[in-house]
Amino acid sequence: MRPGDTVAVPAPSSPAPADRLARGLDRLAGRYRVRTADDVTRASDYLAGDDARRADEFNGYLRDPDVRAIVCARGGYGLLRILDDLDADALRADPKPIVAFSDGTALLAWAVAAAGVRPIHGPVVTQLGDLPDEDVRALCDLLERPEPPPALAGDGAIGAAADAEIDGWLAGGNLTLLAHLVGTRYAVDLRGAIALIEDVDEQPYAIDRYMTRIALARGWAGCRAVAAGTFERCGDSGAAAVVNERLRAFDLPGVAGLPIGHGARNRAVPIGARARLAPGRASLELLEGAVA
Repeated sequence: MRPGDTVAVPAPSSPAPADRLARGLDRLAGRYRVRTADDVTRASDYLAGDDARRADEFNGYLRDPDVRAIVCARGGYGLLRILDDLDADALRADPKPIVAFSDGTALLAWAVAAAGVRPIHGPVVTQLGDLPDEDVRALCDLLERPEPPPALAGDGAIGAAADAEIDGWLAGGNLTLLAHLVGTRYAVDLRGAIALIEDVDEQPYAIDRYMTRIALARGWAGCRAVAAGTFERCGDSGAAAVVNERLRAFDLPGVAGLPIGHGARNRAVPIGARARLAPGRASLELLEGAVA
């Protein structure tokens, strides 16, 4: 991408609060031409319109050659309902970056599984207005520059002991969605991967449930390591303790406290890119950028 290119902003999940959306759109419009529906803040209970409306909106942007990136308005819930209705052929024919997280983890998994396109786990538009400038710049750099983004520093090593750096491809996203995708055609394949996990508003026992659910489905088999972002409003230190305990049980090394997720920071990272986790330095290094 280049400054001035068109970025589309759909609402494929829950309704976007108008004030937060406006702040995020203003931030995007400082660098790109922004396209969004007049009724982007529409609401139908907990969804941003019915399934057909949300799928049609998204597909319209996938099929539009002038749209060079798609940044979701917000997360919430709803993408699972429309994954089978999204136009994978359009994305394969005209690969473009898709930026999402949280409920958008399902969309990232769809882009990889259905179209073989590398998406971006990064801030949605309702989050952009509240993020520090460096995180907004990081998203723009990932959209515009082919080289890998700078390494990210975490809080420390967790899980099984690891003396060496660990290489793999970056996969994952929101832990709740990863667990819900198990058993579907869009389940995230973690073999050979560094699994990114984060979550919000989940109690420690629920974090345990989701990680154990993935384990029972053999989903952690072949996973190389775990890059843990923030677990916002997840029982304070309780969630961190559960993640650490589960990783030890699964014999997986990891790094905790990376600035990715629902907290005050959310650095954009390319899903499907080669990455390197260094538990000894508590860092995640991306070895590739967000090319399709």
